[in-house]
Amino acid sequence: MVRILFVCMGNICRSPTAEGVFRHYVMRHGLQEHIHIDSAGTHSYHIGCEPDQRTQAAAKSRGFDLSSLRARRISGIDFEEFDYILTMDRANYEEVRRKSPPQHRHKVQLFLSYAEGVKEEEVPDPYYGGNKGFEHVLDLVEAGSRGLLDKLVQLHGLQKAG
Repeated sequence: MVRILFVCMGNICRSPTAEGVFRHYVMRHGLQEHIHIDSAGTHSYHIGCEPDQRTQAAAKSRGFDLSSLRARRISGIDFEEFDYILTMDRANYEEVRRKSPPQHRHKVQLFLSYAEGVKEEEVPDPYYGGNKGFEHVLDLVEAGSRGLLDKLVQLHGLQKAG
């Protein structure tokens, strides 16, 4: 089992979007028995809350259901339990690496490092912007999810169905 954790600041916009989109791709290819997916935030602003309504609406318009997700904060056990800890931006990357025990720091990476053909290195926070920001996040997350899944299939010898 490969374990993936997506991380942003509050766990109500970017990281739950990544969790939901990536889970959709994993299930579409029949790999849910091989890949575990979760998301968390570096801050505790929204613990227990569902994803932002604008995030959910944008995701739903593309066929991704985020309604069952709830925000949580990254914890110490996450560094042991997850194989990949993928952050949405540099600020959260630095925060997660600072919290990480030295033996687990190699697990912390920028999510968009897996997005082939994408020039951006960070998924921007859409929280204070308009609806176009949520659509842009989805574009980036879909590209990152496709690249990540391809890399996991290659590295871990997984077989995609369909």
